[in-house]
Order: sequence, then C-alpha cells, then structure tokens
Amino acid sequence: MRIWEIGLIMINFSLLYWAVITNKKGNRGLFIPLGIAFGLVIVQVCGEGGRWEMIPAYLTPLLLTGYFFLGKRKEGGRSRLAVTVQTVLLTVYLLVSVAPPAMLPVFSFAKPTGPYAVGTTVYHWKDEQRRETYSENPADLRELMVQVWYPAIEGGREEVSPYLQNASQMTAAISSKMLDLPAFTLSHLGLIKTHSLLEAKLSDSEGRYPVLVFSHGMNGFRNQNMYQMEELASYGYIVLGIDYAYEAAASVYPDGRVALSKISRTLSSNAQYEEHIPLWTNDAAFVLNQVEKLNQNDSAGRFTGKLDLERIGMLGHSFGGAVTVQMLQKDSRVKAALSMDGGFYGSPVSEKGFGKPFLMMYSEETYNKVMTSYDDVAKQLGGVSREAFEAPRKEYVQKSGNALAGGGLSILIPGSKHASYSDLALFSPLLGLRGADPQRDYRIVNEFSVAFFDTYLKGKDASVLQALAVKYPEVNFKVNK
Repeated sequence: MRIWEIGLIMINFSLLYWAVITNKKGNRGLFIPLGIAFGLVIVQVCGEGGRWEMIPAYLTPLLLTGYFFLGKRKEGGRSRLAVTVQTVLLTVYLLVSVAPPAMLPVFSFAKPTGPYAVGTTVYHWKDEQRRETYSENPADLRELMVQVWYPAIEGGREEVSPYLQNASQMTAAISSKMLDLPAFTLSHLGLIKTHSLLEAKLSDSEGRYPVLVFSHGMNGFRNQNMYQMEELASYGYIVLGIDYAYEAAASVYPDGRVALSKISRTLSSNAQYEEHIPLWTNDAAFVLNQVEKLNQNDSAGRFTGKLDLERIGMLGHSFGGAVTVQMLQKDSRVKAALSMDGGFYGSPVSEKGFGKPFLMMYSEETYNKVMTSYDDVAKQLGGVSREAFEAPRKEYVQKSGNALAGGGLSILIPGSKHASYSDLALFSPLLGLRGADPQRDYRIVNEFSVAFFDTYLKGKDASVLQALAVKYPEVNFKVNK
C-alpha cells in the first residue's frame, strides 16, 4: 500500500478504537478527531489518487461520526461483553479495509540500474501495404501502436510517464481480455508511475544505439515488461514495444479508437497458435521497416541517424517468444534474440540451430509441465491417451533442443512461473501468477538480458555471462553444443 493509504488506515482506525473503548459520545471536542479523519481521506484521494479498493477505509469518518452522535452514552458504562463485541466487529472491519488495497497493490518498479536516464515516446504507424483482416471494411489498413524507450538526457522538467497511457481503456482490457476478470478489477494499474520521462531528449553520449524489438504474449500489451524495457534502455538500447492490434489486450489509437483483442483465452492446440504467427511476424518486419525510415528521417529530430541498424536484437515473452524465434530465423536484420518462456510455433528450426546468438529463459512452471509423467496425472486426464498427452511435450523438447543447438544459451529460474517474465507477477498475489520471489526473478532476467545483448550486439566480453552463471548457480546457465 502507498504511504497515505497506510497513514489513513492507521490513524482513522486508531480513532475508531479510541472512540469504542472510551465510549466517546457527542460533545464539541469530538469535531477535532472528525476533522482529522475526513481530512486524511481528502488528502489521500487528492494526493495519491482514490481507488475502489480503499472504499471501506474511506467510510471510516462516517463510522466515526455515527458512533459519536448516534445513541446516547449509557449511565454506569457498558458491559465488558458489549465492549468486546464492538472491538471484535471493528477489527473485522479493519481487516476488510486492509485486504483489498494490500491484495491489489499500487506497486513501484525498481529504479533502472544503468548509467542512462530513460525517455519514452509513442508512435502510431499505418502499413499502407496491408489491409486489416480484422475489419470488415476492405479499405482499412493495418495500424500499430509502438512505444519506444531510449537513453535520455534528464533535464528536470520532463513529465514521468504513467505505466499505462489511456489507462481506463487499458486496465479494462487487461482485466477482461488477459485475465478474464471484471473490467474494473485492475483499475489501480492506472495509478502506477514508471521511471521513464515523456518525450525526453535522446542522450548524445553515443553516436548510434543498438535497437531491440519486444513482443508481448498473446492478449498482452506493449509495455507488459516495463521492468525490463526501462532496464535495457538505461544500458544504452533503444527498445520498441509493439501492440499487435486485435491480438493485444487493446490498442488505443490517437483518435480514440480502441482495437480490443479478438482472441479467445482458451487457445490450447499448437495449430491454433500457428495460425497467428504470420500476422505477428509481418507486423514485426513492418516495425523494422519503420525503424529504418525513422533512422533516415525522424520528424521529431530525435532518432535520425541514431539507430544502429547493424545491431538489432529481439526479445519476447510467451507467444511473443515464438514470434522472436521466427524473426531470428527468417529476418537477416535480427542479429540476436531472447525468448522468455516462449513457445515454438511456425517454421521448424534446423537441427543445427540458428547460427545466431539465442538465449532461452525457462520458467520452472513450464519445465515441470513439460516433464510431468503421464502416469502421475493419468487419473486427472479424463481418458486422454498416453500418446495424446506426451506428443506435444515431445514436440516442445525437440523444437527447444533444435533452437539451442550450435551454441544456444539457456537458463531456468527456480520457483518461477510463466508470468514471472512479465509485470503480471506484480499485479496481485490473488491471481496465482507470482513466483517464489518476483523481484529476484526480475533481477536475474535483467542481468542476463543486458549481458546477453551487450555480448552479442555491443561486442563486450562474454565473461560477464560466465560471471552471472557463478553469481546465480541455481539457474543452471548452459551453453548448448
């Protein structure tokens, strides 16, 4: 919980306990504690921003008013039982007030550790060569929203970027499209700030900066890995996050149109996922085309001549990891790639590997699922045959092995879940998406991500990766031959 939320709950409930225990009833002196109680609510709402999770706490001044002025003070005092009952009821209400804001926290991102401040800007790009297949109007063209994070000069006047631009539309879409929750559930995400500075100047410390493209998971969103985007930018990378329109949770265009996801959360078979690979790889290739144009002539004057097109990498989570694999394989512009617990859909990878640097990060959740024995779960499978159960697991192991052949790198973070590689692990412990230690997971992901791209895009000493293997022996860092 935030500072003023904690202060409001602590002070207002202290006043309520004081009123109940001492049996305070109507006199003029009670207007002072009432002023404090109402004042705290006003200060918290105005200073930090109100949210529905705090509604029980916001009602505490009304409870205090009711206790002070409803009913009369009994002569001879109250029985011990009456005091006990009132105190117990108040304690239950305290728990009801604390639970929602604690379980749906307005969290903070760790400050990026690199030498650069981080700037951010957003582009709306229209592909004149492709129509929008999700539209019934054949004249509609494919449109993408792309957010960029970059090394910046901190001048002191820049506005700090919110986590989610167009917060009301995005929080509703993330709640319903990603997590199948009521639209209002994650509205608190609109209160979260980042470390990125809106429209800040690009740092002139380097002549050109390497470029990274990030792909979110199915029904995800462009900045679902904010912890990682800011960290990479702080180490001198220009990072582009793509909203894959109609297959992201939502894309909000500058004119207010919203492209909500059309994808069911119940996709399960490889064939269903395979169908979406061409759209995403075409989108990623289009974004790389736009990067080339941006480097030639950025109308804002920020990136012209500053993008190193010979040092382009890509990274992705989940289905975005599968797209990253395909781009590494098919697009010569992508020189190195990182997949975070991604699948292997699309064209099969050669048994000899990519012939390019590739790092695969596995979650323990996915690893355990792949390695689960049919005999261990047969009773829960409802008649599914051994062959049907084992086939996709064997396929995953084979494709994973091919991708890592010829020098591919891999780690597995113990205690991690599939969502541990995204910001979703911070949203709420109630969602069951959190691994054993989210902050540890993020630290490991960030350190290996920076070291990997520094080695293979910036040409730095590979000993940094080996040093991380020693620092985090539990991740079992491997160089696959």
